[in-house]
Amino acid sequence: MTTLYDAVGGEPVFRQLVADFYAGVAEDPVLRPLYEDDDLEAAADRLRMFLVQYWGGPSTYSEQRGHPRLRMRHVSWSIGPRERDAWLSHMLPAVARLDIPEDARAAIWDHLERAAHSLENAPPEDDSLLR
Repeated sequence: MTTLYDAVGGEPVFRQLVADFYAGVAEDPVLRPLYEDDDLEAAADRLRMFLVQYWGGPSTYSEQRGHPRLRMRHVSWSIGPRERDAWLSHMLPAVARLDIPEDARAAIWDHLERAAHSLENAPPEDDSLLR
């Protein structure tokens, strides 16, 4: 059985997706402060390894980092609708730029959108209290 990883072209596709995504994150005033490292290379490697493994490629992520446990790994950051939407605003165009079949693009986007919503751990900011 062919995996989505193989069907879309393997590692190069996921490298492109992650590179395009993090190019946006690097300039984002909401997301960039969440990353402590001066560069985003380590974060990009982790996301790429996770996506590769999730879609049927090598299990390097689990071999190096253990079970993904996404919610647990993200609990130290306050992730509300603002952060979720900022993340999605960079991921959607990155997915759209991939030269892959439309059904694969839809499957990847559906997963990423659900994952972004599942990682929310903070309520929406209510700036009406500041008025």
